[in-house]
Amino acid sequence: MIRVLSALGLVLIAGSFSLDVAAQDSAPDKNESVPKGWHLKDLQKDGLYGISLDQAYDFLKSKGLKSTPVIVGIVDSGIDTTHEDLKPVLWVNTKEIPGNGIDDDGNGYIDDIYGWNFLGSKDGKENVTKDSFEGARVYWKYKQKFEGKAESQIPAGEKADYQLWLRAKQEITKDATNKEEVEFMKLMAQVLKEGDAIIRKDLNKEVYSCKDLNTYTPLAAAATKVKQIMMATCKGNDNYDITSKMLIDDVQKDVDKASLLEQPPTNYRADIVKDNYNDFNDKYYGNNNVLVDNESAMHGTHVAGIIGAARNNGLGMDGVADNVKLMSIRAVPDGDEHDKDIALGIRYAVDNGARVINMSFGKGYSPEKKWVDDAVRYAESKNVLLVHAAGNDAANVDTAYNFPSAKFADGKRPQSWITIGASGDKKSGGLTASFSNYGKKEVDIFSPGVKIYSTVPGGNTYADLQGTSMAAPVVSGVAALIMSYYPNLSAVQVKNIIEKSVSKPSDRVKNPGGGPDVNLSELSVYGGIVNAYKAVKLANEESRLTKAASAKKPTATKKKK
Repeated sequence: MIRVLSALGLVLIAGSFSLDVAAQDSAPDKNESVPKGWHLKDLQKDGLYGISLDQAYDFLKSKGLKSTPVIVGIVDSGIDTTHEDLKPVLWVNTKEIPGNGIDDDGNGYIDDIYGWNFLGSKDGKENVTKDSFEGARVYWKYKQKFEGKAESQIPAGEKADYQLWLRAKQEITKDATNKEEVEFMKLMAQVLKEGDAIIRKDLNKEVYSCKDLNTYTPLAAAATKVKQIMMATCKGNDNYDITSKMLIDDVQKDVDKASLLEQPPTNYRADIVKDNYNDFNDKYYGNNNVLVDNESAMHGTHVAGIIGAARNNGLGMDGVADNVKLMSIRAVPDGDEHDKDIALGIRYAVDNGARVINMSFGKGYSPEKKWVDDAVRYAESKNVLLVHAAGNDAANVDTAYNFPSAKFADGKRPQSWITIGASGDKKSGGLTASFSNYGKKEVDIFSPGVKIYSTVPGGNTYADLQGTSMAAPVVSGVAALIMSYYPNLSAVQVKNIIEKSVSKPSDRVKNPGGGPDVNLSELSVYGGIVNAYKAVKLANEESRLTKAASAKKPTATKKKK
């Protein structure tokens, strides 16, 4: 999520934009002070608050250990399966014969070679890329049923739905009635649209980033305004890889929210997927296209590279795990994901051998939470670790709504689930990312998520992106690394090892929610940042103890007749 209003420093004066920041400055010095791949570095050796990955591999080498492959399921927006740094590490379903149109392995999904796309038509001709806000879907789903009724009139079995609807109504009403902000965003959208058309023609690019604009001198006033807005946004977010499409889409989403009281959101998914959404057993929908297009697959491809891009091959960048197979489950559109797709995506990953599932997505409503809860319980029963990004709203998720969540509807918690906040480095704005969600009870640990250099789609390219979406796959990579060298450890053991081996900063850190600096223990359960070196050392000891305990167990003997 891009911080638009707070980052821009724009005020509306006489129908035009006036900047109170140096919007056309080049990237600030701190943007260049953190090297590519800083998140893998070591504090003592490199002076960067990374995860000490080289030291972890040196330790594993000193023990003479050999690794076994670990499958990581990536429930996300899709993966560029043609990328040079990902092709060697993609999960391939060897039980399927590519392109024969037959479900060779009998799992219900035809030609699922690299994974599955739950956001597409069965014939593969159409795919969902954009989708709506879940709160709007909830509001319109129950509007006719609950509008004008008091809680005392609601049957006991429907009260939870009623409360969900009231919350959605309150949020939508607030968005729609803040007229000053709505008019501001409408004007912003209009300015962006006009200037964007000029810049695309000047640069001969359909999508461009702030890096492209840095050396671009616009001649038209409309293009100048867009450059100012873009550069201010990138500066405010400390990310010069933000693209024109990202910004325009973000602004348009805010504009669209203003109309949600008058008309229901477009049903993007139903018109393409054509399943019976309310029947969870209607699950064999979608197609095998896990890429769709470069823009859609941007997020998932970046996540995939962080986890396991081929190491030491002289290309681009190195992933965290060195013996990993990346499975793509496309279930996250540009908009709020649907609970059914997420639940089935988790089950697909589990059924096809994933030991770790990365979930770099989230939303504020989960109307079919039971489906997701059941899928999480299923993953837990199959010894699978789930890694979830905490979110990018600078909010305290101890109290804010954030789904999927590490708490079932009945109040119980999954044991093989870990929630990740985003950390940075002192050279790049501080040890806590300004955008990261946090929570002393709900966020387990922090992990590097600022200016993370990784794979992106189209032409074997790479870029910096940031978010808790980037922090979670760092942890997924560490988990896969531990599992590949210590396969006797359970998902719960690996989770505990990662949490107990964190590096705990001695200095206080910025609270993303504002206020005075705090100890990291005030923002997370374990008060630290993931460290691969400390984790593999602890895993080595835990593995030894597990083997010793197993050896002591008496073997079953047959009774004599």
